[in-house]
Formats: sequence, C-alpha cells, structure tokens
Amino acid sequence: MFKGKFITIEGSEGAGKSTNIGFIQDYLNQKNIPFILTREPGGTPVAEKIRDLLLDKANTSLCDDAELLLMFAARSQHLNELIIPALEAGKWVISDRFTDASYAYQGGGRGLSWQKIAQLEQWVQGNLRPDATILLDIPVDKGMERVRERGETDRFEQEQLSFFNRIREAYLKLAEENPERFHIVDTLPAIEKVHKQLERVMDHLSS
Repeated sequence: MFKGKFITIEGSEGAGKSTNIGFIQDYLNQKNIPFILTREPGGTPVAEKIRDLLLDKANTSLCDDAELLLMFAARSQHLNELIIPALEAGKWVISDRFTDASYAYQGGGRGLSWQKIAQLEQWVQGNLRPDATILLDIPVDKGMERVRERGETDRFEQEQLSFFNRIREAYLKLAEENPERFHIVDTLPAIEKVHKQLERVMDHLSS
C-alpha cells in the first residue's frame, strides 16, 4: 500500500531501545535509506502533550480505560500527521513503540481486554500494520536494574515487578502469534552481540 516501510521497535523498560535505535539509524544512513525516527506516545506536537499527561507521576488518578484511550488518541494524531505521509513519500518510519505496546502495557500490564484494544486498533488504523516489529527482549529483573541505574523514573517505571512480568509475557505472546512480523533480539548479552543480531534483522528487512 505504501512506498516506505513501517518498522516498530518494542520492548519493556530497560531493554536498551535508545542504544539499539541508534544502531538502526546508523545502519539506514549507511544504506542511504531515507527514514524518519519517531516515538509513541508522541511524535507530533499534540501527541507529545498527551505523552506528558501519560508519563507524569502526579497523574496517579488516571484510570486504566482513560490511559488506553489517550494512547490511541495520540496514535491517531501520530498516524495522520506524521507516519502515513512519510510512508506515502517513500520513507521508512522507525517508531519507538506502537500498538503492540498497548497490548503489552494496557492489555498485559493493566489487564484490559485485548478485544477492546483490537477494536480501537481497527478504528484508528484500519488495515495499517507495521511491516516488521523488532522486539528487544530482556528478563524483567535485569531490565529494571538498568532503569534504576538511570535514576529518575516516570509513572510507568514506578510500577511493581509483576506489572513488567505481565508486559513481557504479553510481548512474547504477540511474537508467537505473529511470527512473520516479529523479530526477537536478546538484549542481555554484550552490546556487540546485540548489534550482530540487529544487523541480521536489518539485512533481512532491507534486502
């Protein structure tokens, strides 16, 4: 449907998204593939304001349904203002998280109905789905160690370990159900080994 490719990067807290997205950027630049890098929630001025609401630790009263709806409100703006125009222009779109994160965080973590999420997905996206999803996977205890080492935490990062275990389980379930789209990268080893895995994935996607 589009000239460009839509690649999403998923993973729970501490999975190394920032470092590995930097590697993907360098790869695409070396291959002279035009791309934009964006993130969810966020990516546009309106969606970034919604992101601030979602991550603000002061918003402890935000209910789970409101959280989910805000995610999809930001996503709708993101798609229409940034992602779809870029794909139509022939650019690759690399997004730090997308709808799989809603299944993992609001579905797995919060325990909301996956059917409810699927209805919002269809409403907001129609038939648009990522061409590929790279799941950066790490055991929860190791990932949260990295988060603590970073210092300041947001509203999500302050949750209990059980919340993040449910998120990881949801991500792995999504990968199992969508093997043609998901590429799992183990981010526990040394960074050089992680980048070797990523390079193989990117070689496959760009061939």
